[in-house]
Order: sequence, then C-alpha cells, then structure tokens
Amino acid sequence: MEFFRTLPTCLDANSIQRLLDIPALPVYCDAIDALVEHQGPDAGVIYCIWGEFRVHRERINGGLRFSLPGCPNGLAWTLSTGHPPSPDAVVLHLTINRQHHDSDFVESLEAFADSWHLPEA
Repeated sequence: MEFFRTLPTCLDANSIQRLLDIPALPVYCDAIDALVEHQGPDAGVIYCIWGEFRVHRERINGGLRFSLPGCPNGLAWTLSTGHPPSPDAVVLHLTINRQHHDSDFVESLEAFADSWHLPEA
C-alpha cells in the first residue's frame, strides 16, 4: 500500500537533508512521540503510534528516505522535492509491503501521513 501527501513548505532538497535527521523526527511528525536513542543523524530508535522501532535515514535524489527495518509491514517513507508533478512541493510517500491491511491499521497510516509538518522556509 502507498500513501501520498503534499506538504506546504519552501524547502529544497539540501534543506530537507540538513534539517531532517533522526533527532528532528519528533519535531516534524506528531505521530512520532519520542526519540529513544540515536547514533548520529542516520540511525536511531523512535517511539511512534505503533510502538518502539529502529529507524534508518538515507539521502536520496531530492530528499530523504526513512525506514523501520524491524517493522513487520516494511514501513518506509520518503520526503522529496524537485520532481514532477509538483517540483516545487515536498511530497511525502509512505509505503508498506502489503497490498491490503485491516482498516484500523490503514487509518493509523493515514494519521501518520497527515501528522507531518515542515517549516515554511
């Protein structure tokens, strides 16, 4: 399954990559309650709406990819900009490795996608 959101911000790819390290996740995503531990900007442990998970951060073309490698649903999301159809927007793309899931879990994925907010500049 996949979910998309367009986030209102003027950040470019370099700004996204500088701003969104692992310790910053609870600041910009209300569904991530706490940073439990971090090993630099690219690895750590978060507590979120589904519990405690190890999180990885990877620079990609146009932004960042985050993944929860221990998640049974293979949850990952990207925040990127500079690509069609909205090259001036930051697009959140959230995926799991299932085509279908129960409605409560899908609702929680929608809530996670909706909980992101980035600075305007």
